[in-house]
Amino acid sequence: MDGFQVLVGTTKGAFLVCSDAARKDWTVTGPHCGGWSINHVVGDPATGRLWAGGGGEWFGAGVWRSDDGGATWTLAKLTKGTMDDWAANDPDFAAMIGWTPDAPPFGDEFSQVWSLGFAHGVVYAGTKPAGLLASHDGGVTWQRVNGLTDHPSRPDWNGGAAGLILHSIVVSPEDPKKLWVGISAAGVFATEDGGTTWERRNRLANAEACGHHHHPAAPKDGETGYCVHNIAHGAGQGDLLYQQNHHGVWRSADGGRSWEDMSEGLPSYFGFPIAAHPRDPQTLWNLPLNGDMEGRYPPDAAAAVWRSRDGGQNWQAMRDGLPQVSCYFTVLRQAMATDRADPVGVYFGTNSGSVFASFDEGDTWNEIARHLPTIQSIEVIGPEA
Repeated sequence: MDGFQVLVGTTKGAFLVCSDAARKDWTVTGPHCGGWSINHVVGDPATGRLWAGGGGEWFGAGVWRSDDGGATWTLAKLTKGTMDDWAANDPDFAAMIGWTPDAPPFGDEFSQVWSLGFAHGVVYAGTKPAGLLASHDGGVTWQRVNGLTDHPSRPDWNGGAAGLILHSIVVSPEDPKKLWVGISAAGVFATEDGGTTWERRNRLANAEACGHHHHPAAPKDGETGYCVHNIAHGAGQGDLLYQQNHHGVWRSADGGRSWEDMSEGLPSYFGFPIAAHPRDPQTLWNLPLNGDMEGRYPPDAAAAVWRSRDGGQNWQAMRDGLPQVSCYFTVLRQAMATDRADPVGVYFGTNSGSVFASFDEGDTWNEIARHLPTIQSIEVIGPEA
């Protein structure tokens, strides 16, 4: 790709915020995807192909696909919604919306596609209620990853406030058979055989140091607490993971087999997104919010992205260009990402419809889009350094 595309999932469709290679002037196109609520948009920079997952009770669940960089879109409808029930019983309504009586492949098993991932030629989709799908033909057809759906622990999975959702899909860049997923509120799961078998990986490495917290979502009984919010992969380190949990930021050097609390120095344990540098495994960013019961906005209503250059040992607040007075927005779990330029660009979207970007790895910030619908996800594709 010659330029950059910020892929934005919102409650009123997908939007593309685009620039040339200089990352200076930005334009917005959309809404795409037929008015659907879009939870996540991902893309393949090698081909320009895009995928947007979403849906809800009205439309059912599905994945939209664009083979021309977002100019046109095709829907792979996966489950039925209320719209289908109405159309099946009302020929006039069916004619008005162009409905056909094709049965979606997964019936009414899930209501939304919540997350997407693309690596090694495979597209993955996480659903609500939590399940994992895979497509080996670019998103045209989909198959259930039964090893996770039928995991022995599934009867014990409990949903968080947003329901039982599979929201994070991380694929090893070196090994296509190695994947991690995050499920709220069931924790981190990993496979090393392409999805046939899965391990639940939530054990604390420093449990004694974390024993003083009393929040219901705090670590207890040697576990991190199962309400993981987002997972990022440490670049160049096959098993290095970072996690923003409901109660803290965590680091795992062994693929999730053990987790260390890296929250000291942050203003709050609570937050949703976390992003890692694409080349430096020790650099990461997150955006703390004041608390789950305190309003879920930046502490003191002053926005800051917090950056660590040493794997979470120390943190620095990056505020230049961000609103510092009366700032009450929320940044959701999938609404922060990086590009692969040099220096790396960092981007986040707000529930008030703004996209902020830093082109110097967090030192300064600019608002590159505003007045969009509620932003649910941000990803970026473009040229590499």
